[in-house]
Amino acid sequence: MPNPLPVPNKRNINIRRQSIYLLPNLFTLAALFAGFYAIVQSMNKNFVPAAVAIFVAMVLDGLDGRVARMTKTQSAFGAEFDSLSDMVSFGVAPALVVYEWALRDFGKVGWMVAFVYCAGAALRLARFNTNLEVTDKRWFQGLPSPSAAALVAGLVWICHEYADDLYILTGIMPWVALFLTLFAGLTMVSNVKFWSFKEINMRKTVPFVALLALMLLLMLLVAKPPLVLFCMFIAYGFSGYVMWVWRFIGRGKPARLANHNRHDV
Repeated sequence: MPNPLPVPNKRNINIRRQSIYLLPNLFTLAALFAGFYAIVQSMNKNFVPAAVAIFVAMVLDGLDGRVARMTKTQSAFGAEFDSLSDMVSFGVAPALVVYEWALRDFGKVGWMVAFVYCAGAALRLARFNTNLEVTDKRWFQGLPSPSAAALVAGLVWICHEYADDLYILTGIMPWVALFLTLFAGLTMVSNVKFWSFKEINMRKTVPFVALLALMLLLMLLVAKPPLVLFCMFIAYGFSGYVMWVWRFIGRGKPARLANHNRHDV
């Protein structure tokens, strides 16, 4: 007697019906590939392609969420996949690239600093995912991992792109890489606030001079891409500390004014 056919149950039907949105996850997959490509190139001592691949991953990471919102294809799977991709592209890849490029010669200190950066990226992403609904959308708590990756990858890129101009600083560049990697790793898990740029509304009118400024920035970016990108992210990386100092000074002003008024009375 032939075996009876299995009776489909609700669980099996649900498993078969599970699916994902292709378009936004395709961008995330491409960003993951860029991060993996950066790791492979760093192992082969091809540091410029490795650094460029990290910047490509940044562009793709910025597109996947916007594509998902524009096409109304957000999903929990996409959010988790994006976070895992970010860990590879902006956590593991920059740490390995800068380690192979400059930190290996420091021995234990070198790989420990690289690990601090990698762990900082993991903790930053975990905190971001758990505080997503309670944080102020205008600010990031800690340096975003793509910006931290840009600091590390940007340093590698400009040092190779402008090697002839920076030959005098060749001896100190490993120390600069050590400091910048440690700075980026610790700043990711700090409580320093960084502007998220989410208040920018492209549908609002702006002064005409804004278009001229953007045109100038675009021309500079085309002429000197590694230098301009690195300077932009250096400025952003320190902007949080500048605002923190400004707020700290601002908090002290009311107290000083109150004491001054009390003495006047």
